Amino acid sequence: QVQLVESGGGLVQAGGSLRLSCAASGRTFSSSAMGWFRQAPGKERSFVATITWRTGSTYYADSVKGRFTISRDNAKNTGYLQMNSLKPEDTGVYYCAAPPRLRVGVLQSIADYDYWGHGTQVTVSS
Repeated sequence: QVQLVESGGGLVQAGGSLRLSCAASGRTFSSSAMGWFRQAPGKERSFVATITWRTGSTYYADSVKGRFTISRDNAKNTGYLQMNSLKPEDTGVYYCAAPPRLRVGVLQSIADYDYWGHGTQVTVSS
């Protein structure tokens, strides 16, 4: 059973930074892609970033490109989302997700992922 636990959310002023973590159990990150999604109040959950398992290639939503960085530490079985230059529109609940093991491709759809954490709240004040 794969379990994902996010941490690192909080309240930050616009222009500030946060680093989210996603600790995984029941899954070796070195053989799994990972994604981050977010859900703003009153909106649907949307793609933020993903990292492929085989090459470690990264892909981002246009709205966060150049400000957010997704990474992983295979030794710690933990993924990260470094968020810089935060804006009020980045506010929402952030979820990490894992697809089926060894799934390849650029996974940007909710349907690509089988396992989800419970989310961590990020609030950016203006």
